Amino acid sequence: MTPAAKSRRKSTPSREELYRAALGEYLSDGSEVTRGQAYDLGRTFLKDGVSLVELATIHHSALSKILRSDSSRTTNDDLFRAAEFLAESLSSYEMAHRGFQEAVSALRRMNEVLEEEIKRIAYSVHDEAVAREAPDSRRNIDNITDLLKKVEVQLRQFSHELRPTILDDLGLVPAIRFLAGAVSERSNLPIHVSAEIPARLSSSAEIAVYRVVQEALTNAVKHAQARSVSVEIIEEDSTVHCIIQDDGVGFSPESVQKAGKRKGLGLVAMQERLNAIGGIIQFESAPMRGTTIRLSLRY
Repeated sequence: MTPAAKSRRKSTPSREELYRAALGEYLSDGSEVTRGQAYDLGRTFLKDGVSLVELATIHHSALSKILRSDSSRTTNDDLFRAAEFLAESLSSYEMAHRGFQEAVSALRRMNEVLEEEIKRIAYSVHDEAVAREAPDSRRNIDNITDLLKKVEVQLRQFSHELRPTILDDLGLVPAIRFLAGAVSERSNLPIHVSAEIPARLSSSAEIAVYRVVQEALTNAVKHAQARSVSVEIIEEDSTVHCIIQDDGVGFSPESVQKAGKRKGLGLVAMQERLNAIGGIIQFESAPMRGTTIRLSLRY
């Protein structure tokens, strides 16, 4: 190993050193800026596969060294701030856990839909077998064949929309256009997309924005009774802004979330997706006045 490589290796701080430095800053000033470093560290540790037990050990070791180096820091304020810092660093893990639960729930709902479709097909096939001796049995068999082909096409379409390869290959904007076109064709709802992003986002950011748009379009079709929807995506000062707007019946965001309805769960899921990657999302709606969803995300 060359001397330069050895120097770079020695200059790279360990996880505990990074954590201890950030924790020390927060104990000193208690500002939101330094507190935000805890969240960033938590995201980095989570991405690197650091477990909760390892993170707790890092926190305990860092706090112990800080307190030993300065006996004047053993105040209740310092201990309270240390607890705040740890809680903030753990929030990334909580977001990831909620995201996992959401994914499991989504898969469970998808399985239920597929099971119902299979059950319907099974009953249709059974009825066909019973009526096989009828004069029009050939026509019924043809109907069942057509039904199976339509189900195959629908399942393939839903699979593509669930995680389109175009999202990985070409990026967010082509994937949004593909999604909007598929939803528009299936629901006969006009969806206008205006999007321009000069660069690719991170994989987590692209899938988060895609999922929010997907949920918003689903709500517009199923609940809003909208006549049209627009999706606008622009970039400004290294920040991506996405605005999804429909002219449907609208709703009260507060009452929907409190009622625990499906749409309320959808709003919470959107918010958690953006929060997990440092984004911001806002809902603007009122009964009979349409819905506007605005999200912003730095990259």
